[in-house]
Amino acid sequence: MRSMLFVPADSERKIEKSITTRADALIFDLEDAVLPDRKPAARATLKSFLASREQSSRYWIRVNGPESSDLLADLAAISDLKPAGVVLPKIRGPEDIALVDHYLTMAEAIHGFDAGSIKVVAVCTETPIAVLRMNEIARVHCDRLAGLMWGGEDLSSALGARSPRAPDGSWQPVYGLARTQCLLAAHTLSVMAIDTVFVDIRDTAGCARSASEARADGFTGKIAVHPDQVDAINEAFTPSPAELERARRVVAAFAGGAGAVSFEGQMLDVPHLKAARRLLAMVVTD
Repeated sequence: MRSMLFVPADSERKIEKSITTRADALIFDLEDAVLPDRKPAARATLKSFLASREQSSRYWIRVNGPESSDLLADLAAISDLKPAGVVLPKIRGPEDIALVDHYLTMAEAIHGFDAGSIKVVAVCTETPIAVLRMNEIARVHCDRLAGLMWGGEDLSSALGARSPRAPDGSWQPVYGLARTQCLLAAHTLSVMAIDTVFVDIRDTAGCARSASEARADGFTGKIAVHPDQVDAINEAFTPSPAELERARRVVAAFAGGAGAVSFEGQMLDVPHLKAARRLLAMVVTD
């Protein structure tokens, strides 16, 4: 998934509009985008919407975090609709992923779904303890875990910091560390590595640059918080025709079975072949 668009679950208008976007995934948000006294209404709105539509791999739901009493209410309200997955925020360690795995296994059994069919993306940098325990998260055993996502805003709030970003827009060191740890943990687990939001929704060019930097660093997708960001993110995470053509030539150069080949004045070996195959696998059919 290149783009994951967050959509407040208590806004029928925004939910309807999100369907028309080209976002690879829609994350209907029951957590931070919904005020506490609006959460029951948000669940009802989302349930009514999803119940009237066919299941889709685009439909994800951000539930409330493991410490919240709303988590079980969220799962009870939406699990029978069989979303593609849930986004689990504010984890503290692998035990929170395991807990939600157990909840979802029970829900799948109750509703007759295949075990593990509802996936999980965990937001792994929103609590200080999760960042400190990233090596444990990178060793989690959970077949339904589909990705790790990082975010700096909640971590900044937890630390009482003024801003996670420097005046030039770059990440302050502690948030750069969290970002890097998420990226490394995701690749250790062979799951999606999802970059955080670009908060200035008016700066589409800035969002495009941020997405391009994320892809260059090894992230596989990025969160959007406004429909206008989706196309820029999709473009950044879609290989260009020139990139694809070069990757095909690299793969062809290894067709003879050699482990190292001369290619356009360079010596390439197996890691280059793997990178070319990975790039070709990024192609998305709209």
